[in-house]
Amino acid sequence: MLPGDAVLPGDAVHPGDAVLPGDAVLPGDAVLPLPPARAGLRQVVVPGTGIWFVGFVVLLFFIPQLREHHAMIWLWTFLAGWVLGLIGLTIYGWQRRSARRGHRGASSMALDEQY
Repeated sequence: MLPGDAVLPGDAVHPGDAVLPGDAVLPGDAVLPLPPARAGLRQVVVPGTGIWFVGFVVLLFFIPQLREHHAMIWLWTFLAGWVLGLIGLTIYGWQRRSARRGHRGASSMALDEQY
């Protein structure tokens, strides 16, 4: 399907098809739902927390230069990123444990994630 092509009755619109605002989409056309996007702990949070930690450790070797250029904020920024990542992982672990126990307030999405 090319941009600008009309969608006729009976044509299935697939997630990869380009349907622009000016295209004619008639009632009753089948529009297939997009698959859920999954980016979780393993793909985002754990590597991100690790990068903040590595950056903090590297900057520890450059403290005199950071002080000389009044750039100590970078050291504290990397420390804050690492600590906030650890706090997030801890909260996620609590949610996962609560969901396994069947607590009502726990997020059931935590059970879908694989470490």
